[in-house]
Amino acid sequence: MNRGSRIGLIVTVSILAGLAGMWARQGPAIVPRASVSEVAEKGPLLLAVKLPDTSGAVQALDQWRGQIIVANFWATWCPPCLKELPEFAQVSRRYADKGVQFVGISIDQADAVQRFQAEHQIPYPLLIGSAQTLQLAADLGNPAQALPFTLILDRSGRIHDLRLGTLTEADLTAKIEALLKTSS
Repeated sequence: MNRGSRIGLIVTVSILAGLAGMWARQGPAIVPRASVSEVAEKGPLLLAVKLPDTSGAVQALDQWRGQIIVANFWATWCPPCLKELPEFAQVSRRYADKGVQFVGISIDQADAVQRFQAEHQIPYPLLIGSAQTLQLAADLGNPAQALPFTLILDRSGRIHDLRLGTLTEADLTAKIEALLKTSS
Protein backbone atom coordinates (compact mmCIF):
# COMPACT_ATOMS: atom_id res chain seq x y z
CA MET A 1 0.00 0.00 0.00
CA ASN A 2 1.49 3.35 -0.98
CA ARG A 3 1.67 6.41 1.23
CA GLY A 4 -1.36 8.11 -0.40
CA SER A 5 -3.56 5.03 0.06
CA ARG A 6 -2.58 4.77 3.73
CA ILE A 7 -3.44 8.42 4.34
CA GLY A 8 -6.78 7.97 2.56
CA LEU A 9 -7.54 4.91 4.70
CA ILE A 10 -6.64 6.77 7.91
CA VAL A 11 -8.83 9.72 6.95
CA THR A 12 -11.76 7.41 6.09
CA VAL A 13 -11.45 5.49 9.37
CA SER A 14 -11.22 8.75 11.31
CA ILE A 15 -14.38 10.11 9.70
CA LEU A 16 -16.27 6.88 10.36
CA ALA A 17 -15.10 6.84 13.98
CA GLY A 18 -16.26 10.43 14.43
CA LEU A 19 -19.68 9.64 12.97
CA ALA A 20 -19.98 6.58 15.23
CA GLY A 21 -19.12 8.74 18.24
CA MET A 22 -21.78 11.29 17.33
CA TRP A 23 -24.35 8.52 16.86
CA ALA A 24 -23.46 6.96 20.24
CA ARG A 25 -23.87 10.31 22.05
CA GLN A 26 -27.27 10.95 20.49
CA GLY A 27 -28.52 7.51 21.53
CA PRO A 28 -32.03 6.30 20.86
CA ALA A 29 -33.23 9.59 19.39
CA ILE A 30 -31.83 8.60 16.00
CA VAL A 31 -32.81 4.93 16.17
CA PRO A 32 -35.81 4.32 13.91
CA ARG A 33 -39.05 3.15 15.46
CA ALA A 34 -42.59 2.68 14.33
CA SER A 35 -45.40 5.02 15.28
CA VAL A 36 -48.20 3.87 17.55
CA SER A 37 -50.64 3.96 14.64
CA GLU A 38 -48.45 1.51 12.71
CA VAL A 39 -48.47 -1.10 15.49
CA ALA A 40 -51.60 -0.34 17.56
CA GLU A 41 -53.41 -3.51 16.46
CA LYS A 42 -50.40 -5.78 17.14
CA GLY A 43 -51.10 -6.07 20.87
CA PRO A 44 -52.21 -9.71 20.45
CA LEU A 45 -48.62 -10.55 19.40
CA LEU A 46 -47.44 -9.45 22.83
CA LEU A 47 -50.33 -11.09 24.67
CA ALA A 48 -49.51 -14.41 22.96
CA VAL A 49 -46.01 -14.45 24.50
CA LYS A 50 -45.14 -17.08 27.10
CA LEU A 51 -41.81 -16.67 28.89
CA PRO A 52 -40.24 -18.08 32.05
CA ASP A 53 -40.11 -15.90 35.13
CA THR A 54 -37.09 -15.72 37.44
CA SER A 55 -38.07 -19.01 39.11
CA GLY A 56 -38.46 -20.80 35.77
CA ALA A 57 -42.28 -20.92 35.77
CA VAL A 58 -43.71 -20.08 32.36
CA GLN A 59 -45.94 -16.99 32.41
CA ALA A 60 -48.39 -16.08 29.65
CA LEU A 61 -48.88 -12.35 29.15
CA ASP A 62 -52.46 -13.19 28.23
CA GLN A 63 -53.16 -13.76 31.95
CA TRP A 64 -53.26 -9.97 32.34
CA ARG A 65 -55.73 -9.38 29.51
CA GLY A 66 -58.34 -6.85 30.57
CA GLN A 67 -55.82 -4.77 32.49
CA ILE A 68 -53.64 -1.93 31.33
CA ILE A 69 -50.28 -3.60 30.64
CA VAL A 70 -46.94 -1.82 30.80
CA ALA A 71 -44.44 -4.17 29.14
CA ASN A 72 -40.83 -3.04 29.46
CA PHE A 73 -38.06 -4.75 27.45
CA TRP A 74 -34.81 -4.28 29.39
CA ALA A 75 -31.55 -5.90 30.59
CA THR A 76 -29.34 -5.70 33.67
CA TRP A 77 -26.41 -4.66 31.44
CA CYS A 78 -28.33 -1.70 29.94
CA PRO A 79 -27.55 1.59 31.78
CA PRO A 80 -30.65 3.48 30.53
CA CYS A 81 -32.81 0.52 31.60
CA LEU A 82 -31.33 0.59 35.09
CA LYS A 83 -32.01 4.32 35.28
CA GLU A 84 -35.75 3.98 34.65
CA LEU A 85 -36.51 0.79 36.59
CA PRO A 86 -36.70 2.36 40.10
CA GLU A 87 -39.31 4.80 38.77
CA PHE A 88 -41.21 1.97 37.04
CA ALA A 89 -41.24 0.13 40.39
CA GLN A 90 -42.69 3.18 42.16
CA VAL A 91 -45.36 3.71 39.54
CA SER A 92 -46.27 0.01 39.52
CA ARG A 93 -46.82 0.08 43.29
CA ARG A 94 -49.00 3.19 42.96
CA TYR A 95 -51.28 1.60 40.33
CA ALA A 96 -51.23 -2.07 41.42
CA ASP A 97 -54.80 -1.93 42.74
CA LYS A 98 -56.15 0.06 39.76
CA GLY A 99 -55.95 -2.60 37.07
CA VAL A 100 -52.46 -1.74 35.83
CA GLN A 101 -50.00 -4.61 35.41
CA PHE A 102 -46.29 -4.03 34.83
CA VAL A 103 -44.21 -6.78 33.26
CA GLY A 104 -40.45 -6.65 32.74
CA ILE A 105 -39.16 -8.65 29.77
CA SER A 106 -35.45 -9.02 30.29
CA ILE A 107 -32.98 -9.92 27.58
CA ASP A 108 -30.61 -11.43 30.09
CA GLN A 109 -29.62 -14.48 32.11
CA ALA A 110 -32.14 -15.64 34.73
CA ASP A 111 -29.62 -15.54 37.59
CA ALA A 112 -28.69 -11.91 36.82
CA VAL A 113 -32.36 -10.92 36.75
CA GLN A 114 -33.04 -12.80 40.02
CA ARG A 115 -30.22 -10.93 41.75
CA PHE A 116 -31.41 -7.61 40.34
CA GLN A 117 -35.02 -8.20 41.39
CA ALA A 118 -34.00 -9.14 44.93
CA GLU A 119 -31.55 -6.24 45.30
CA HIS A 120 -33.91 -3.59 43.90
CA GLN A 121 -37.21 -5.04 45.12
CA ILE A 122 -38.96 -4.85 41.77
CA PRO A 123 -42.61 -5.60 42.66
CA TYR A 124 -43.81 -6.85 39.29
CA PRO A 125 -43.04 -10.02 37.29
CA LEU A 126 -39.72 -10.13 35.48
CA LEU A 127 -39.69 -12.56 32.58
CA ILE A 128 -36.63 -13.93 30.81
CA GLY A 129 -36.51 -13.33 27.08
CA SER A 130 -34.22 -14.49 24.29
CA ALA A 131 -33.12 -13.50 20.80
CA GLN A 132 -36.64 -14.34 19.58
CA THR A 133 -37.95 -11.84 22.12
CA LEU A 134 -35.87 -9.14 20.46
CA GLN A 135 -37.49 -10.08 17.15
CA LEU A 136 -40.86 -9.63 18.84
CA ALA A 137 -39.76 -6.13 19.92
CA ALA A 138 -38.89 -5.41 16.27
CA ASP A 139 -42.31 -6.64 15.15
CA LEU A 140 -43.94 -4.39 17.75
CA GLY A 141 -42.27 -1.16 16.62
CA ASN A 142 -38.60 -1.40 17.60
CA PRO A 143 -36.82 -2.42 14.37
CA ALA A 144 -33.41 -1.59 15.89
CA GLN A 145 -34.13 -4.02 18.76
CA ALA A 146 -32.67 -1.45 21.15
CA LEU A 147 -33.30 -1.23 24.90
CA PRO A 148 -35.14 -0.03 26.84
CA PHE A 149 -38.37 -0.39 24.91
CA THR A 150 -41.77 0.02 26.55
CA LEU A 151 -45.25 -0.78 25.28
CA ILE A 152 -48.45 0.26 27.02
CA LEU A 153 -51.54 -1.74 26.12
CA ASP A 154 -55.07 -0.64 26.92
CA ARG A 155 -57.60 -2.97 28.53
CA SER A 156 -58.66 -4.33 25.12
CA GLY A 157 -55.08 -5.38 24.30
CA ARG A 158 -54.45 -2.60 21.80
CA ILE A 159 -51.07 -0.86 21.89
CA HIS A 160 -51.78 2.62 23.18
CA ASP A 161 -48.20 3.86 23.44
CA LEU A 162 -44.66 2.79 22.73
CA ARG A 163 -41.35 4.30 23.70
CA LEU A 164 -37.87 3.46 22.54
CA GLY A 165 -35.60 4.86 25.23
CA THR A 166 -36.26 5.81 28.81
CA LEU A 167 -39.57 6.96 30.24
CA THR A 168 -39.67 9.30 33.21
CA GLU A 169 -41.99 8.72 36.13
CA ALA A 170 -44.01 11.78 35.10
CA ASP A 171 -44.40 10.60 31.48
CA LEU A 172 -45.32 7.08 32.55
CA THR A 173 -47.86 8.35 35.10
CA ALA A 174 -49.45 10.68 32.52
CA LYS A 175 -49.81 7.84 29.99
CA ILE A 176 -51.39 5.54 32.57
CA GLU A 177 -53.72 8.26 33.87
CA ALA A 178 -54.91 8.99 30.33
CA LEU A 179 -55.76 5.32 29.82
CA LEU A 180 -57.49 5.04 33.18
CA LYS A 181 -59.71 8.02 32.30
CA THR A 182 -60.71 6.57 28.94
CA SER A 183 -61.45 3.12 30.36
CA SER A 184 -63.60 4.15 33.30
